[in-house]
Amino acid sequence: MIKIGIIGMSPGNAHPYSWSAIINGTFDGEEISSLGYPAVSDYLMANRDTLGLPNARVTHVWCQEKAISNSIAKSSQIDQVVERLEDMIGKVDAVILARDDPENHVPMAKPFLEAGIPIFIDKPLAFSKADLQYFSSQHRSGKFLMSCSSMRYAHECRTIKTEIKSLGQLHLVTAVGKKDWKKYGVHLLEALFTTLDDPTPLWVQHVGEKDKDIVVIGFQQGLKATVHLFKDISGTFQLSFFGSEGWRIAEIKNSYAMFRDNLIEFIRSVEEGASRLEFEKTGAIIRTVIGAWESYENDGRVISLK
Repeated sequence: MIKIGIIGMSPGNAHPYSWSAIINGTFDGEEISSLGYPAVSDYLMANRDTLGLPNARVTHVWCQEKAISNSIAKSSQIDQVVERLEDMIGKVDAVILARDDPENHVPMAKPFLEAGIPIFIDKPLAFSKADLQYFSSQHRSGKFLMSCSSMRYAHECRTIKTEIKSLGQLHLVTAVGKKDWKKYGVHLLEALFTTLDDPTPLWVQHVGEKDKDIVVIGFQQGLKATVHLFKDISGTFQLSFFGSEGWRIAEIKNSYAMFRDNLIEFIRSVEEGASRLEFEKTGAIIRTVIGAWESYENDGRVISLK
């Protein structure tokens, strides 16, 4: 049995609740809803027959607020609430860092990387070149580090992936979603990159404005993609693929399925002793995220990603 510690919770992100429930197979819907996440309770209830992953269990939890730690432990029957995140070292086989605010990732991941404990870090891994360089150096030194948006495992994108050859030569991909670039740009990039088998990005340019992000990406072989994130629009995450022989659209709705598959891949990675997701793929996406923001801060200058 792989013992997992889950650490951190950031505002508006209920991953510690949902991911613990998916692994441990139990949740308190009333508790989750009372904290402002009724949608999480709803999708866990709708999928309750598939909750619980074999050979793994969340056994320890730590959040900045003890009350939140106790709440997560109550919801998913987690045995140990620790006073400090470092208290998990020597007691767990792997750690999930469930905060999605990247400025906190280095200090929270560092104790576990130094202790040689496998860690999954929620998206986006980093939002600065310095932080990305730190994680890159940890990977090069042989540390077990995995990070991605769960949209890498979205079933809707995998369906498109099986049909992509029928579209002929791809000329354009568009991706649309809501909220901000810092935390949500990585979602659309992860879905876009994995559906296209992780092409190499050559350059990126931000041509939008505050709360209306429009990002253009140039890939090898001339393919271009545009990513649109508007803070106040309604709708789901959508990607459209346009080729010389046809087109397809992916409307990503099934959050539960992609979360579950992401967790399965992390647990399989721990069992095998190395991340099944190559760090280079994560690095390319995070460089694109950072490059787009650098372009925004420099009046839309084209940023080379070579």
